[in-house]
Order: sequence, then structure tokens, then C-alpha cells
Amino acid sequence: MTQSATPNTPPELPIPINLGSVVTEDDTPVDNFLSAKLQRLLVEALYSSWANFGMDRPFIADADIGIFATVHHPPIVPDVFVSVDVEAPQDFREKKNRAYFVWEFGKSPDVVIEIVSNREDNELGSKLDAYARLGIPYYVVFDPLQQLGDEQLRVFGLMEGRYRILETPWLEQVGLGLMLWDGEFEGIQTTWLRWCDRHQTLLPTGHERAMVAEAKAAQLAAQLRALGIEPEG
Repeated sequence: MTQSATPNTPPELPIPINLGSVVTEDDTPVDNFLSAKLQRLLVEALYSSWANFGMDRPFIADADIGIFATVHHPPIVPDVFVSVDVEAPQDFREKKNRAYFVWEFGKSPDVVIEIVSNREDNELGSKLDAYARLGIPYYVVFDPLQQLGDEQLRVFGLMEGRYRILETPWLEQVGLGLMLWDGEFEGIQTTWLRWCDRHQTLLPTGHERAMVAEAKAAQLAAQLRALGIEPEG
């Protein structure tokens, strides 16, 4: 399918913008342990492996952060978002840096992910429409408990202002793919949503990278000992 995504440019806003009455944090918790673990997995793997996969564009990724398109309406809060070609703010004491204000970053995020935990949040209805109005190029719905039907993963691309299901879960504008992975994370064995490259090679977490490095070091030490050489350290 040829994708022609709508540019995710922000709406025009009045200047100056008064953030005094805007609620950026309300301390609402995530809804369950699985959602929390999925959020950590998706965000942490990006920060651990982004550069190692040859990706040099700056980015921000996070979970449960409000996306504000205007000060006059409440934010929409995806479970996970990714925005490329933007820099993370340095001073979080400033209110303008404590949420994703579209006009501050100059664009909407590129990817939003919703993790379905019940049938009340309308991920395939009102939320889908809301993200389309924000001009977000990719919308992902992961339904691990199959609350919305038989499909666990739905990946949408924005085309002429409306979301269409992508034939393959490859996000061309971001240079990332998504896949379902059966494995263990934080002691839990289940099916996880993971980032991958075009060849479905997983972006590893920091722990996974460390385990691979440790295994390679142990293998090298064994080879040296077999040659009668005691490895240093």
C-alpha cells in the first residue's frame, strides 16, 4: 500500500499562550501491571537501541504524557508516543516543558500507541478520530487480551486525513516497525509488542544488550582458555 501521510503540523494558536490554568499532571495511575510493563518495554528499548540501529534523528518517547493541541481543550493521553526530529526540553521546572504542547515542539508526535485494557476507551472510535484530527501519522492499537476482537495488533497510517489499516506494520516516516514477540520481560512470559527494523530484528532493551555482551565475553574467555590463555580480568 502506498502511504501518503498528512503532515503533522500544529493548529494555529493565539499568542501569547497562558498556561497558568492548564493541568499538566493529575497523577492518574496506569490501569494495570501489563500496561505498565508494556509502556516500559516500548520506551526503554528505543532509548537503549535507537543509535545502535543507525538512527541519528533526535527523538522523544514516553508514556502517559498529555498531548495538548490547544489550551482550550483537555489533552489526549496516549499510553506511548514517539516524536522524531525534536529535542527533549532541559528544564522541567518550566510548565511549558512538562507536557507535549504541540505548539512548543512545532509538530504533533509521529506515533501514538494505545494498549487496550477494557472496552470503555473507544480506541477504534473517538480516540482514533481525535488522533487523526491532530495529524498524527501513525496510530497503533495493541489489544493483548483481545477485548476488541480477534486481532491483537492494528497499525493505522494517516492518509488524506483519515486512518487506514497498513498492510504491514512498518512506519516508513519514522524508520521503525512493530511486531508481536513471545518471550519474557521483567519475569513475565507472554506476547509483547516490540519495535523492530525492516527485517524484523528486535530493538533490544538495555538488559538484553547487556546479556548478549556478557554471553559473547564468556564465549571469548572459553576460547582463550582452550588455547591455554587465561583471560584478563
